Amino acid sequence: MSLQDDVDVLRAIPLFGKIEPAKLKLLAFTSEHLEFEKGETLFKQGDPGDAAYIILDGTADILVDTPRGPVAVAHLVRNDVVGEIAILCDVPRTATVVAGSRLATLRVGKDAFFNLVTQFPQVGVGIMSELAHRLHQTTVNLTEASTKLRQLEQEGGHA
Repeated sequence: MSLQDDVDVLRAIPLFGKIEPAKLKLLAFTSEHLEFEKGETLFKQGDPGDAAYIILDGTADILVDTPRGPVAVAHLVRNDVVGEIAILCDVPRTATVVAGSRLATLRVGKDAFFNLVTQFPQVGVGIMSELAHRLHQTTVNLTEASTKLRQLEQEGGHA
């Protein structure tokens, strides 16, 4: 994959879509290609977050530990991003990510990303806008789930 291919992949991702091509080229240049075999772990829940991964080819599953064992909460495909929260703040990984098939990724390191945001503050503004959009959508989804849960509780209480 060429540097321009990596830039095109980054541009297609909403988190990076508003970043100028020259800056995306710098980010792509400082990123690395990693491949995983089916069943191989990208990172585990609780690990320190040091990078985000962009799925270039293949699939991955996001698993969350529960008292009953790991539960799959999402399935990732081409151009999905995972671990992006780790490059924005110092929190442990909130889930485990496992390759669902042979997997090709572009690893965006936290340090490279922060260098880009530090040098070009407008990049941070674009990312804040995208994260605000995601937060809004998460709030909408949470509200819907809470409403359904209350309805189920009320129906169960009357049965």
